[in-house]
Amino acid sequence: MIKNQNTRLLIIAILIAFALWIDLSDTLFLSNPVNGAVIYERNVKPQLGLDLRGGLQVLLEADLPEDADISSDSMEVARSVIENRTNALGVSENVVQIAGDRRIVGEFPGLEDTEGVISVIQQTGLLEFVDVGATFLEAGTFIETDYGLSEEPVVEEGAEAPTVYHTVMTGGALKDVGVISDNFGAMQIAFELTDEGSDVFAEHTSANIGMNLAIVLDKQVISAPRIQSAITGGSGVITGQFDSESANAFAVQLRYGSLPIPLKIVESRIIGPTLGEDSLQRSLQAGVIGIIIVILFMAIYYRLPGIAADISIIFYAILAYAIFKWIGVTLTLPGIAGFMLSTGSALDANILVFERLKEELRKGRSLKQAFDMAWSRALPSIRDSNAAVLITSIILFWFGSAFGASIVKGFALTLALGVLISLFSSLYITRTLLAVALDKIKVTNFPRWFGI
Repeated sequence: MIKNQNTRLLIIAILIAFALWIDLSDTLFLSNPVNGAVIYERNVKPQLGLDLRGGLQVLLEADLPEDADISSDSMEVARSVIENRTNALGVSENVVQIAGDRRIVGEFPGLEDTEGVISVIQQTGLLEFVDVGATFLEAGTFIETDYGLSEEPVVEEGAEAPTVYHTVMTGGALKDVGVISDNFGAMQIAFELTDEGSDVFAEHTSANIGMNLAIVLDKQVISAPRIQSAITGGSGVITGQFDSESANAFAVQLRYGSLPIPLKIVESRIIGPTLGEDSLQRSLQAGVIGIIIVILFMAIYYRLPGIAADISIIFYAILAYAIFKWIGVTLTLPGIAGFMLSTGSALDANILVFERLKEELRKGRSLKQAFDMAWSRALPSIRDSNAAVLITSIILFWFGSAFGASIVKGFALTLALGVLISLFSSLYITRTLLAVALDKIKVTNFPRWFGI
């Protein structure tokens, strides 16, 4: 049998109580009873994936020639910029990851303003302050600039060469960006420059009073105000035909930098919340039915050990869901499938032990001998089978990360976590509960109590 049964029971009781607290709460909150000060607070609201909650999935690809060399650093910066932009727009629980060498997958559960997000993530966001001299340019005009231009533009015979304007500085000189309104309620973009940017801006505005300075985003003129006086304070405002939404989106683009490479949308898919809710309900129904069948089978076939295993499986489910909520696992249909599959690992371990226990009892072993030998001799098989599943899960998780297959990643993560929890459940909880039961109940009829 096992020693320190009371200590084991106490540990199990504390774990289950804490897990239930997490399972039944969206926010864990502790405060000082004396002054009411917050001691601890943590959001543990369950996170539902795109297929359960509905939302937007976008596949982006580098808008460059197939033979163009795209560095992994550029792709990672592009991914980070897109994530920051969408976070700033209030899109929560989004998943943005690199898929292969030139693609990025973005998933935005619960998203409603799909057009706004697509617009923000697709734009390169290259801001230029361009010297256009005395030329007046209307907002919306597309122009050529010398920024990043390695050679003269190719001009067809007989065609007029395009005017190439000089870029004084880019958005890289911005230190801070915000949205304000003037006295008449018109929206403006207020900006503050870095020290280096301030010097460049001051020098140019001092030498070009009366000339126009165009503010250009992705080669499109936003506004082209005339320089009235030298601007030496390192700050200013960008005016244009902004409403509140467009001003905020523009500020987000500037605040979080420009994309190092242009991106195009290869595929976008919108999943309605009704479809996601229906999928969730059907998944839960299937899970409940499966658990009921398993509990009945274990109790009928294995009798007393089966009842101990049933209690252990319920505890396993409580612990697993708590851990998923605690570490913020995004639950998807494949993720739920991985969790349900890991339940089989818990059952597999119990079945191996119980079959070995019955075999030892048939050989005439005492209850204590059979109990100890069942767990010790079944352990290698349990270890090897679960190790194989964990290795497979690691490979699947790597595959999902490398190719942007979030469905595969979710399945692998919940499967691996479920297997680890199931090992604790079968080797610690089931063994403790069965040992306590055998100590408290004087078993005299082995066939009846163990289904021999």
